[in-house]
Amino acid sequence: MRAVVQRVTSASVEVDGRTVARIDPDGQGLLVLLGVGHDDDPSVASALAAKVWRLRIFDSESKDPRGGERSASDIDAPILVVSQFTLLADTRKSRRPSWSAAAPRTVAEPLVDAFAEALRALGATVETGHFGAHMRVASVNDGPVTLLLES
Repeated sequence: MRAVVQRVTSASVEVDGRTVARIDPDGQGLLVLLGVGHDDDPSVASALAAKVWRLRIFDSESKDPRGGERSASDIDAPILVVSQFTLLADTRKSRRPSWSAAAPRTVAEPLVDAFAEALRALGATVETGHFGAHMRVASVNDGPVTLLLES
């Protein structure tokens, strides 16, 4: 699995002109773009969800220069999860991306759901896009803070 995690002040997903998911985190939340590969399984989804939930990327209240950042779990930050097979693109050999590393829908969709459910089981408030739909994703990055996580 590959995840792009962005700290956001807001994020939303539109499908066919209507908003299907939104987080208005009052200044702090996460947008997670998630790609699933052939070798991924529910244990990978669960482990990556735990890592996202515990990433210490939010400012501490004390602004201690030595660190002390907080995680999404520390502040109950809402999370918007959007499936994105394009994260598995291979462009090493040409300008035309190869999607061969991305798992097929029958494998990927249940694992995206498992990732979201694992976050919920940890206590997160989670919204999701629509798997396989043409989505318009809007976000306001905070910082900006953007991380690439791989299982």
